[in-house]
Amino acid sequence: MTELDTITSNSDPAVQRIIDVTKHSRSNIRTTLIEDTEPLMECLRAGVQFIEVYGSDNTPFSPELLDLCRQHEVPVRLVDSSIVNQLFKGERKAKTFAIARVPRPAKFSDIAKRDGDVVILDGAKIVGNIGAIVRTSLALGASGIVLVDSDLTSIADRRLLRASRGYVFSLPIVLASREEAVSFVRDSGIRLMVLEADGDLEVKDLGDERDRLALTFGSEKGGPSNLFKQASAASVSIPMASSTESLNVSVSVGIALHERAQRNFAVSR
Repeated sequence: MTELDTITSNSDPAVQRIIDVTKHSRSNIRTTLIEDTEPLMECLRAGVQFIEVYGSDNTPFSPELLDLCRQHEVPVRLVDSSIVNQLFKGERKAKTFAIARVPRPAKFSDIAKRDGDVVILDGAKIVGNIGAIVRTSLALGASGIVLVDSDLTSIADRRLLRASRGYVFSLPIVLASREEAVSFVRDSGIRLMVLEADGDLEVKDLGDERDRLALTFGSEKGGPSNLFKQASAASVSIPMASSTESLNVSVSVGIALHERAQRNFAVSR
């Protein structure tokens, strides 16, 4: 492997750039920190524009990642491990990381251009769950995700990037209000269905639906809000043992999308 330059001084502009990006108080997120080899490679493949990629000087740098960076003409440098320790003081220390420009926020029109089902998360706030749903939705052919009342201000949130393993830029994810989400579904002519404990249909019935669907999942405690219930064409339940109160929302999304996968794969483009 070609020898890489190493940042050995805190005065290097890249060090301050990384410090600035990791500040929690930023209100206008134009750049973000992406950590670990797999998420970095996925974001590069998704077309995210990188400013620079870094690796700790005491950890081997992935040849596959280095090759991908060269293909995309992204500069790569190593960082002295003592500086890495200072940069990530008090938290998990990434061995490979990068500064990237945040792509423009996804719009409803980006989801409309695709043919797969839409996943609407109504009140899901646990970032780990949202990240798992991003990966599942992409894997099972969904066209996009609408996040309602998630407490996120950007999908470039560092926690979400970690939880999704970098897949947040691989399909459209829109932050919206409940009213905006319902209007989009109605204007697009998509049938909206809500997942509830006592549904009109069982989840296995979703496989028989040929139309495009907007599958709406509420929080585990509250379920979907009344606005989505009123707009829904039907409600869907997942059979489970009576001793179990509810399923984790990411598990519910996986079960529902698995029933829809054959349809979504067939229409994907």
